[in-house]
Amino acid sequence: MTHPLIDRLVTEFSWPNLASAHDVTEFTARPGVHVLFVPGDPKRNLETADVAVILPELKQAFQGRFDCAVVDDAIEQQVREDTRVLKTPSLIFYRDGQMIGGIPRVRDWDEYMARITQILAQTATCEIADA
Repeated sequence: MTHPLIDRLVTEFSWPNLASAHDVTEFTARPGVHVLFVPGDPKRNLETADVAVILPELKQAFQGRFDCAVVDDAIEQQVREDTRVLKTPSLIFYRDGQMIGGIPRVRDWDEYMARITQILAQTATCEIADA
């Protein structure tokens, strides 16, 4: 992590920094809904900092219905390929070890609220918001 707003998620909010495939599996396999924040390169993509600020607000708006972690640079490419959510920054949702949806790039608040509500209602199928 090379941006203070991303670092803040790990230091201030105590979100896990997932640095290996094992970390991802362990985090997403827990009961409940989990969101992986895949930041991308904050120097090349100005949306990364925006999503780093928006995600804690979304977590609060959904009253803890999901927890969050940050995907480390070391495994970011693999996570993107495995989930087919290729654009960054992205939010990738899991329930009980299964991916249930993804939201690439920054969105407006209303779209986040609608898409996350849809994703949280998902069972086994997976939805990825249009890029």
